[in-house]
Amino acid sequence: MRKPVLVAALAALPLLAACTENASDSSGDDRHITVTADDDACEVSTTSAPSGHLTFEVTNKGDKVTEFYLYKEDGKSIAGEVENVGPQTTQSLTVTAAAGKYVTACKPGMEGDGIRGDFTVTDSGEEVTSGADADLVEQAQEQYAAYVEKEAGALLKDTTRFVNLYSRNQDDAARALYPVARSHWERIEPVAESFGDLDPKMDAREADVDFAAGEKWTGWHVIEKDLWPARAGKKYDALTPAVRKGMAADLLKNTKELVSRIKGEEYGLDQITNGARGLLEEVATGKITGEEEYWSRTDLYDFQANVDGAKEAFEAVEPILDEKDPALEQELDTRFGQLQDLLDQHRQGKGFETYDQLSKAEIDDLANAVNALSEPLSELTATVVS
Repeated sequence: MRKPVLVAALAALPLLAACTENASDSSGDDRHITVTADDDACEVSTTSAPSGHLTFEVTNKGDKVTEFYLYKEDGKSIAGEVENVGPQTTQSLTVTAAAGKYVTACKPGMEGDGIRGDFTVTDSGEEVTSGADADLVEQAQEQYAAYVEKEAGALLKDTTRFVNLYSRNQDDAARALYPVARSHWERIEPVAESFGDLDPKMDAREADVDFAAGEKWTGWHVIEKDLWPARAGKKYDALTPAVRKGMAADLLKNTKELVSRIKGEEYGLDQITNGARGLLEEVATGKITGEEEYWSRTDLYDFQANVDGAKEAFEAVEPILDEKDPALEQELDTRFGQLQDLLDQHRQGKGFETYDQLSKAEIDDLANAVNALSEPLSELTATVVS
């Protein structure tokens, strides 16, 4: 999950049923939609647009970091998202949207269900293409789909081993396997998150759960806390053997469901490229801050896995990008290499140092490298799909 502990600790925001008055969009392009967000409003310039490549320009005029989502009709499945939109900044989200009903949402503080509104994509009657060679597009889609299925299969295999160890109280072996198994999830996190009902069951952190509202905490991180009780504190009550087995069975069941849904999925170019961007945003909002793996301190494994997934998505569309914008292709290739060089400095055996071993200067260096990559990566979707 994305929500930082420091943000989730804020008082819960009231859920507003819909966006307020529409913001104006003077661009003259009916597929260019402006979104003006603040701490208690989400103004979208229109509630409908013709099918095709849509660009949402999101400006945050509030005091809290926000994020913007375009959900499918069910309000859970993600069609596109842009996270970590800081106060007084603007970011863009480009998606390829077919005709149908959607839901927009701004999430001040990056928490809760957000400030939501209905959005309709009408049938433009136009064939939506990227302008790229059809063979290159097909190659990119097949390459990325194969990667996701491979990682999903590895996730199921290692999760099965992990929960078996945990259920049998073989904690040392379970702790060793935890970050390895998690890496498969982190590499395909945007795909996993697109299934809105599964993500909170599998990847919610304690701060994401509204216990007062009767929400239950399940998934990876409740098991993580139980495996690293020292950081959880003296008052932590270890899970009973029966609860352990229940948590393990639940995680495995949801992993199997995820793998089942992924099988045979197809991915548009915008999904691939926005996924790469989303993975870097995951790094910026959770891994670089050390908040994702709060008890195990294995954040650098997740960091590496997010970078792996983003690089794989980039490489899938790289031949298309090389035709359209070779300078951007070269810059992204260089920035990925620079970030990897920094990560490699923190390897320890087959894994990584724990997060608490990093100095502030080392964390700052990693953060700067992430930011340097994130900026050109934010141009990838618009360049590839246009």
